[in-house]
Amino acid sequence: MSKSLKFAAVALLACALCAPALAQQKADAKSGPRYHIGRAPTADEIRGWDIDVRPDGQGLPEGKGTVAQGEKLFMDNCSSCHGEFGEGNGRWPVLAGGKGSLTSDNPVKTVGSYWPYASTVFDYVRHAMPYGNAESFSVDEYYALVAYVLYLNDVVTDQNFELTNKNLATIKMPNEQGFVMDDRATSEKSFWQKDPCMKDCIAPVKITARAAVIDVTPEDGKDGKPRGVE
Repeated sequence: MSKSLKFAAVALLACALCAPALAQQKADAKSGPRYHIGRAPTADEIRGWDIDVRPDGQGLPEGKGTVAQGEKLFMDNCSSCHGEFGEGNGRWPVLAGGKGSLTSDNPVKTVGSYWPYASTVFDYVRHAMPYGNAESFSVDEYYALVAYVLYLNDVVTDQNFELTNKNLATIKMPNEQGFVMDDRATSEKSFWQKDPCMKDCIAPVKITARAAVIDVTPEDGKDGKPRGVE
């Protein structure tokens, strides 16, 4: 075999060996950068992870639970942080109360005073609670827990009330209409500039005191309670 024929044969063999790798690189280029770390999740894994619930109730699993059932679960698993009546323990979040405080100097953002949709209470509680052991309850137990939290906030008033996937999205929260769309793209457009100021700009802000020196902590009310807390 001549030298030219040997070279051609070697070149063809090299191309054949490299073809799969080149095809893979081409496929990767189409789908974006890939780092070949981990593996694709299974359908069961995705199903277990995809548990979000939307404001209109989409995603709610079938289930039910009563206020009374939720009270026992709450006392056993939640009250050490949130208090028996959702009043909060120490610096742990307050869940109930705060009605009418959102326009005060010290608004209290609880489920009853602030949260817009009852269905997303279920979503949050199932994703995050009990603290440190999230998603450890059954679906029925989460319905019961949410029913009790709604009861603490007077959103439902019957201890025998049964919360289900059929009625949860129909419950209206007190502050549902208290939210507005973010319009900063238009209302604050005048503050945005394409190019930063580089010449004859305003004088830098002069710091006259620091929070550690001046008194920035709200004073307690005349009755000794923190402001804004019922």
